[in-house]
Amino acid sequence: MSLALSDVKRIANLAQLELSDDQANTTLDQLNGIFALVEQMSAVDTSGIEPLSHPIAAHMQNLSLRLREDVVTESNRRDDYLRSAPATQDGLYLVPKVIE
Repeated sequence: MSLALSDVKRIANLAQLELSDDQANTTLDQLNGIFALVEQMSAVDTSGIEPLSHPIAAHMQNLSLRLREDVVTESNRRDDYLRSAPATQDGLYLVPKVIE
């Protein structure tokens, strides 16, 4: 897939961007370069290859990501927060209707 200069100008117009002809040509070259790279990557046969959790995992099998445990660390303070609200009902904030 490749774009034409008219495609870049149309996309710029939709995004409300003003591009000079030089900028449009540069953008065209860059976008077509990205599309060419994606086509090269799509052509690679990846059948039988397991997805990685992290790119470095391909080189370091014992990689342990430094992520915190998924545990609750704070208490439920909903009632404290709702206490200062002007209007609440069933644990929810009541707000004025803005759309009719």
